[in-house]
Amino acid sequence: MILPIVAYGAAVLRKIAQPIDSDYPQLQKLIADMWETMYSSNGVGLAAPQINKDIRLFVVDSTQIFDQLEADDEANHYPDKPGIKQVFINAKIVHLAGEEWSYNEGCLSIPKIREDVTRHSEVTLAYQDEQFVTHQQTFNGVTARVILHEYDHLEGKLFIDYMKPLRRKLLGGKLNDISKGKVKVDYKMSFAK
Repeated sequence: MILPIVAYGAAVLRKIAQPIDSDYPQLQKLIADMWETMYSSNGVGLAAPQINKDIRLFVVDSTQIFDQLEADDEANHYPDKPGIKQVFINAKIVHLAGEEWSYNEGCLSIPKIREDVTRHSEVTLAYQDEQFVTHQQTFNGVTARVILHEYDHLEGKLFIDYMKPLRRKLLGGKLNDISKGKVKVDYKMSFAK
């Protein structure tokens, strides 16, 4: 089932998400719905707060980035090709490393706004998969960036928080319009009341 994406301005996007365990109700259905929602919105990652659930869960499919880049032959410049398709539960950053680099990011909860964001090129993450098996794994390149973007959602942080104050102020009108539902997108959204 395709779920509505929560728009900028909703309180859930600023909350620190809570850990879950294997007793979380209908978790497998929720994960399936998150995949369906992400793909129907042309996203490469989706965090539970974006569908109005304040839990530590996100999904990432960075293989789509490389599928899109193949035409430009740009994909060969990324060390994490071909990417991953993975579920992350109760993720915690263990270590950030590598050179910091800038990349143009957007967010399904903040449509029509994109901005260059500087992030580390490598992240080591401790997390559980959908069977609650614990893993510790290092990711790099674009995949690390997508993971860090989704991880920020679990911490109540948005990519616009990385903007310089003046730039953010200049976007204030657009952000206000988004929070009021004055934006056209081709996917389901829910707006703060």
